[in-house]
Amino acid sequence: MLWPMIAIALGFLGVAVLAVLALRVHVEVRRLSGQVARASRRISDASGDLERAAADLARAGRTVRP
Repeated sequence: MLWPMIAIALGFLGVAVLAVLALRVHVEVRRLSGQVARASRRISDASGDLERAAADLARAGRTVRP
């Protein structure tokens, strides 16, 4: 009777450890997805700034040419 109870307790502890690790992975994935979203917004903003600068430079280049 002792060995089945030890096996059940070890099984429960194994599942508990896996649940804790899964929770930690979930938290890190949420944090990483937030960082990816912020980086994506920054890249998008920089792309828009670059497009505006290129358009301004093209307009300025047309006015300088004879």
